[in-house]
Amino acid sequence: MRREPRAFLWDAHRAALAILGFTLGKSYDEVCGSVLLRSAVERQFEIIGEALSQLSKADPALAAQVPHLRQIIAFRNILVHGHPRSITRMSGA
Repeated sequence: MRREPRAFLWDAHRAALAILGFTLGKSYDEVCGSVLLRSAVERQFEIIGEALSQLSKADPALAAQVPHLRQIIAFRNILVHGHPRSITRMSGA
């Protein structure tokens, strides 16, 4: 079953709100110093990147409206795989 492309935007939005909730009132050092908190934030970034990657396949025109789309997806690939799929894609060239 094919998902509505806007559902991917909803997934990314919810993950971004989760990151805000996790980090609200916390310092950078607190976030980085907590394995649990850092892992939760990283997971939400992965969800954002995956949602936008799926959006780019489902509705390229809608995805083109997302600022820094390629960089967000590349960041997700770095988190998941330890390296970007394509340096060219990351740089936007």
